Amino acid sequence: MKTPIVFSLVRDQSLFMTAIMSLLTFLSVLALGIALSIGTGVMRWNAQWDLFATVQVMKSENAAPTKKIIDANRDKFESVTLVSRADMESMLRPWISDGANLANYLPQMYELKFKNRADMTPIGEQLSKNARFLTHAQALKTSMSAGTRMIWISGLVLALILGAIGVCISYIARNTALLHRRELEILNQIGAHDSFVARQMQLIVSKICITAGGIGFIAAAPVLLLILAAARSARIGLMAMMGLSGGAWIALILLPVMIIIFAIWITKKTTLAILKNS
Repeated sequence: MKTPIVFSLVRDQSLFMTAIMSLLTFLSVLALGIALSIGTGVMRWNAQWDLFATVQVMKSENAAPTKKIIDANRDKFESVTLVSRADMESMLRPWISDGANLANYLPQMYELKFKNRADMTPIGEQLSKNARFLTHAQALKTSMSAGTRMIWISGLVLALILGAIGVCISYIARNTALLHRRELEILNQIGAHDSFVARQMQLIVSKICITAGGIGFIAAAPVLLLILAAARSARIGLMAMMGLSGGAWIALILLPVMIIIFAIWITKKTTLAILKNS
């Protein structure tokens, strides 16, 4: 004997709503996690090179005055490194095919690490008279700018996802009210207040959102860890600096909680509006 097919609108819609909210929570946690990890990478990258500068002496007659300025301010440097010609040739060889003439164009180069950032400007002004003074922060400004733009893009995606969550929650509340219209009419007939009816709706929606929030976060956490592992293994500049601190993980955990609270608030507002217009 065949089992009859039973279609439950309430059950199937609840499953659909849970699936949609799980997906949106997953995407919101992922977007926030990527934004926070890039932000951490930008801060680490900036802090790593914040006290470094490069001095390039292009003319041989300026080498002695430049060295004199550097020697006079030795107490303000944590380290002074004269980059050898062999190292410069090694760095530039992939971009210059003719290695024989390479030495004729190589400047004398110093890498300076300052003890205090405040000393960079006055010493840089002195060195700029005879050489090219370039801080690593200036040289890496493009990379930092790209990281900042990526953070803004992730934030925009997160805002769009949260907007979609608000629309879905309103839809969930409206459809749940329509599905339980008969029960709501009975409650109204026995004198139940609108706030009581809204509270029942909030319980229904909160159960869906709590389940969806847990599923979304549990699914997003390993994906974030895989992204961070891939970025670190690449060992390329800013990507290698990406990471999530303890505070960032707390923020990621709180995001589904905030979504649940937001869902409860939207449900109350939507339900009261429906009851008022019915």
